Amino acid sequence: MATDWTVRAITRAMLPILLLLTLVELGSGLVLGSFEDTLLRYPSLLVLVPVTIGTAGNLGSVLAARLSTAFHLGTLSFAPDDETLAGNALATVALAATVFPVVGLGAWSLSALTGATALSPWTVLAVSLTSGLSLAVLAVLVTVVATYAAYRLELDPDDVVIPVVTNTCDVLGVVLLYLAVLVFV
Repeated sequence: MATDWTVRAITRAMLPILLLLTLVELGSGLVLGSFEDTLLRYPSLLVLVPVTIGTAGNLGSVLAARLSTAFHLGTLSFAPDDETLAGNALATVALAATVFPVVGLGAWSLSALTGATALSPWTVLAVSLTSGLSLAVLAVLVTVVATYAAYRLELDPDDVVIPVVTNTCDVLGVVLLYLAVLVFV
């Protein structure tokens, strides 16, 4: 594990990652722009955009912090039967299963309060739950891969994984929300 805490070492490790993630975020904006008309037509879906990507980024960040801690403690093996890895991944998906229905109904309720509901609460719930659960599963995969890559590249997972996960979840969140809208709306 690299223990060089100089500005130069941190910049050398993080600058290429941050530049790549900037390009990834541009992709998110392009996808979001491609279904802007649908979002403006259905305000409850527009409310879902920041909440969905933010919640998925938070779930991935919590998982990343837990895996990084387990890695530093030496209790993470990256083996398929690793209970720490499986338990944390399952907890992340279970949390998403409880949070995203509330997010969907909250988005619909907020739109109803402003008189801008054009979709049924069940449609908004289906979009939120489908995109949220899919995103949680992908956030787990991205987090595990990023943590493992940091380990293999001898980078500190505390420095690398959370920016990778949150930026990747932004893009995946927009894409999965778009796909759920195509299916349910």
